[in-house]
Amino acid sequence: MGARRSILVMHDIKQFIKKKANSLGFFYCGFSKATFLEEEARQLDTWLNKNYHGKMSYMENHFDKRLDPRLLVDGAKTVISLLLNYFPKEKQTLSDEEIPKISSYAYGEDYHTVIKDKLKTLMSEIKDGFGEINGKAFVDSAPVMDKAWAKRSGLGWIGKNSNLIHPKEGSFFFIAELIVDIDIPPDGPLKDYCGTCTRCIDACPTEAIVSPYVVQGDKCISYLTIELKDELIPSEFKNKMDNWAFGCDICQDVCPWNSFSKPTVEHRFQANKKILNLTSSEWEQLSEEMFHELFKKSAVKRTKFSGLKRNIQFIKTR
Repeated sequence: MGARRSILVMHDIKQFIKKKANSLGFFYCGFSKATFLEEEARQLDTWLNKNYHGKMSYMENHFDKRLDPRLLVDGAKTVISLLLNYFPKEKQTLSDEEIPKISSYAYGEDYHTVIKDKLKTLMSEIKDGFGEINGKAFVDSAPVMDKAWAKRSGLGWIGKNSNLIHPKEGSFFFIAELIVDIDIPPDGPLKDYCGTCTRCIDACPTEAIVSPYVVQGDKCISYLTIELKDELIPSEFKNKMDNWAFGCDICQDVCPWNSFSKPTVEHRFQANKKILNLTSSEWEQLSEEMFHELFKKSAVKRTKFSGLKRNIQFIKTR
């Protein structure tokens, strides 16, 4: 593992990683022991058995790997969770109520690319500091329960809308992980401060939050506009989409904790002004060429042109 590690105690390693993570733009970094997620296993099993995942069949795959990071990284001992702020400085210009809306996380460059670059650098810095370490980086594209690990790492609690909420930052951030084979002292979880608030539940136009802390995925607007690949969106959601064409921010926008959200300083997340200022007619007349030009670096490209046009047509037809 390298001679330098014998000189440095685990506390120093922990502080080193936090400092390096912060220098890369991650505003919080927490640590938890790599072990089996027993409580989450029961919750996931119940959620899947109720078919709340809809047509996200991938959620049924790698059940054990989702719950045990030791099956993803040989000798895994610690999960390092990191938060990266994406709260926008400015939002879409909604000059009329007919303008299709996209989730604010897609205003700038695709977070997968941005975060992978940062994690690669962080992993390199850790190895430079402490010798050869086995580890892998994860960003929302592997069977890792990122919110569960972030909760265990003391980076927030899981809100009633199933999002991770930080008491000083709200929930407009991405979660990423490094799973490594070194023992680092874990951080403890935070208390749940949602209390009796039900604003997210009350505000969801499709009633996707079926009970506190439980989201029926196939009723969620984000699922309907991104994950659902069918040619048509089910008619039962007609006039319930609140003009969202890609993703949805409603349950975050109404959350009182997001009054603490601060604009991101990550330049790659800065909003594409052309996207923010699209008019209703420009959205309707969007061509495939313009789609690729506007969204070539955005997460919106996940829907593909046909998917975005389907969404726009669905919310436009009354």
